[in-house]
Amino acid sequence: MAKTAIKTITRLKRQVRVRRKVRGTTIRPRLNVFKSAQHIYAQIIDDTNGTTLVAASTLSDAAKDLSNTGNVTAAQLVGKEVARLALAKGISSVVFDRNGFLYHGRIKALADSARESGLNF
Repeated sequence: MAKTAIKTITRLKRQVRVRRKVRGTTIRPRLNVFKSAQHIYAQIIDDTNGTTLVAASTLSDAAKDLSNTGNVTAAQLVGKEVARLALAKGISSVVFDRNGFLYHGRIKALADSARESGLNF
């Protein structure tokens, strides 16, 4: 088996463990984060209705001026953007879903910048 396949399988196992504990409600939706090699995505999801309330990524208009979208600076920008959009919709408290990724680097940078911008989790 290739090394990337093993890494993906172990991430998916971690994702299942995290998702067992983390559920988004209408009062406290789930902040889901996904990262690829070039981009990072964040969504605020209401699991009871199955709807995405807010979404931000390095593909959005706010990140057009970034030269590199796969680094910590881009993750911080996405964290600020998702917090701004959430607060505009009246969402102030969320549960954080790291989606099986380790809480380190870009994931941590996104979470910290969202906290600094006013989201509680």
